[in-house]
Amino acid sequence: MASENFIDYVKLCFRSGKGGAGSAHFMRAKGIPNGGPDGGDGGRGGHIILKGNTQLWTLLHLKYRKHVIAEPGQNGGDKLMTGREGKDEILEVPLGTVIKDFETGEIRGEITEEGQEIIVTKGGRGGLGNDHFKNSINQTPKYAQPGEPGIEEWIVLELKVLADVGLVGFPNAGKSTLLSVMSAAKPEIADYPFTTLTPNLGVVPYRNFKSFVIADIPGIIEGASEGKGLGIRFLKHIERNSLLLFMISADSKDIKAEYKILVKELKKYNPELLDKKRVLAITKSDLLDDELIKLLKKELPKNVPHIFISSIIQQNITELKDLLWQELND
Repeated sequence: MASENFIDYVKLCFRSGKGGAGSAHFMRAKGIPNGGPDGGDGGRGGHIILKGNTQLWTLLHLKYRKHVIAEPGQNGGDKLMTGREGKDEILEVPLGTVIKDFETGEIRGEITEEGQEIIVTKGGRGGLGNDHFKNSINQTPKYAQPGEPGIEEWIVLELKVLADVGLVGFPNAGKSTLLSVMSAAKPEIADYPFTTLTPNLGVVPYRNFKSFVIADIPGIIEGASEGKGLGIRFLKHIERNSLLLFMISADSKDIKAEYKILVKELKKYNPELLDKKRVLAITKSDLLDDELIKLLKKELPKNVPHIFISSIIQQNITELKDLLWQELND
């Protein structure tokens, strides 16, 4: 998923269709010069609908589409003919798309399943024909309802990546390398900060043809919750993960301190993130001998499952998969 193609925020103007007007027609036929009202109803204006599509990973296809306009409904006709409904505009979006009102910031809904549809901007209702207004007093109503106008509004679509496991750690903690080893994903890997600028997803094969999805998220730095580094551009993606895999390099000066910084940034951004299950992986453990591993274990958080791994020599990678699967399904 190339960074220039990963778009997780778009602002669009939605304009739903106007409803068709009802008809004020009267029946005319041979031998019936003054028939009763037979005006049909107007058709509904087109809705603007979002639909979930698992084949999409980004909002790139909507980046340059600023206006989305649905068709108006047709007017009603004679012989109680209802006007045709305006064609709906259906926009397919990736799972994890959040729909917000630009003016108020209100969340209108979230797309989380394949094929799920949400009517974001409703089309105007069609007007009633004059047939609806006849009664014993007024048997020849000469009026019908106009159609309701459509709605024009600005909508924000924001993508939050859906994954079972989110990788959390400082830049160069080895997240991208682990993803490349555990899955078929091929993220950019290099020895400098912020190699990963956008989330990368990988499907991890597990025993008996099972699998789970891991998201490699851009590295955290202290102050990320306040917008430093890549700031909330990555933090929002963590909200959708079921389990957080904290990753700290074995060559860190203070593993415990790094862990506390990571937890603090998550808490500042959204305290609910701390309710998610956590696993701690000490990466680049091929640099450690058994004695040093024993010493480091004493400093690790007591209430978080931990494991020492090395993606380069694939040390404990199978055991890590087992641990993640167990935590996901416990």
